[in-house]
Amino acid sequence: MKDERNEVLANILLTYSVDLQPGEKIMLELRGEETLELAKEIIKQATQLGGVPFWYYNDPSLTRHLIQSASEAQFEAFGQLHLKLAKECDAWLGLYAPDNAFELAEIDAGQLKLYQKLYVDPVQLKERVRNSKWCLLTFPTNSRAQLAEMSKEAFEDLYYDVCCLDYAKMSQAMDPLVELMEKTNKVRIVAPGTDLSFSIKGIPMVKCDGKENIPDGEVFTAPVRDSINGHVTFNTPAIQRGFLFNGIRLEFEEGKVVEASCQAGTDKLNEILDVDEGARYIGEFALGVNPYVSRPMKDALFDEKIAGSLHLALGQCDQEAPNGNESAIHWDIVLLQTKEHGGGEIYFDGRSIRKDGAFVDEKLEESFSANALRGL
Repeated sequence: MKDERNEVLANILLTYSVDLQPGEKIMLELRGEETLELAKEIIKQATQLGGVPFWYYNDPSLTRHLIQSASEAQFEAFGQLHLKLAKECDAWLGLYAPDNAFELAEIDAGQLKLYQKLYVDPVQLKERVRNSKWCLLTFPTNSRAQLAEMSKEAFEDLYYDVCCLDYAKMSQAMDPLVELMEKTNKVRIVAPGTDLSFSIKGIPMVKCDGKENIPDGEVFTAPVRDSINGHVTFNTPAIQRGFLFNGIRLEFEEGKVVEASCQAGTDKLNEILDVDEGARYIGEFALGVNPYVSRPMKDALFDEKIAGSLHLALGQCDQEAPNGNESAIHWDIVLLQTKEHGGGEIYFDGRSIRKDGAFVDEKLEESFSANALRGL
């Protein structure tokens, strides 16, 4: 059964997500042994489609040793080598299945900052995201199942349901939401510990419908950079730099985070925010609409898609929805507004459009239901 599901998923990734054409070069970045069976299927199908696949095996347990010991010159050389490879690619797939989500814990903050600045920013954020067709997905492993507090078998079943839904139907369902957001100037978000306002006027709206992430299911834009005021308390755990953050609270004045705290690790949180000037500003605002993801799994690729959620990204804005913010980080942090997570409301220009995680417009809510988007 898993082999058949991998065939379906590989086909979605190649023919829908990156739309691989004959003669195009596609790079697979494989992080963890559990990616190998899906990678074999992707390589087979990519070759049959006339593409030119090549691959790079990576893993946080390997990267850890580079980050711990490299000099600035070595980071720069590492980044430049990967930048050359990235420039050769027409398409890129990242298959992530790390054995340990906390592999980068205990590494010096200065070393992580250099890695972010000289590799992640120029290669991943600037080159791959902006200049190639790409898609990123995590893979069901025992460690991921543990983080999600599920059995491996149940997590795998959920994974394939989430990843193999009908993304073409989801894309169509997103159109009315995009239209509504395009007409909106002022957004207000209210929830326990949250009262945040900002403008999205003049910023493009972007459908995330399986083209760049699997799983997918969000519509995003960006706040006008200096328009954010108020405070937000996120109720979803967030892993960054090998540390699990809970209860992140951010206070904004004219777009900038002026105060940041969390249940534990406030010093680590502020180290991330001090990577550069842009890290204290928001580069993305999005609404999650994937009905197959219903609760936090401590994996941003899943959590930011939860139906009834929203997320804000600290740092770099997306080139498709630019607000002028530049940073070496892009960190999505999720707020769930379903009743079981405390509820909440989103207002567009003073009108409630989503309450307790459900769209007020019943037709719009139904279009994002599990039955409407059923795939596999």
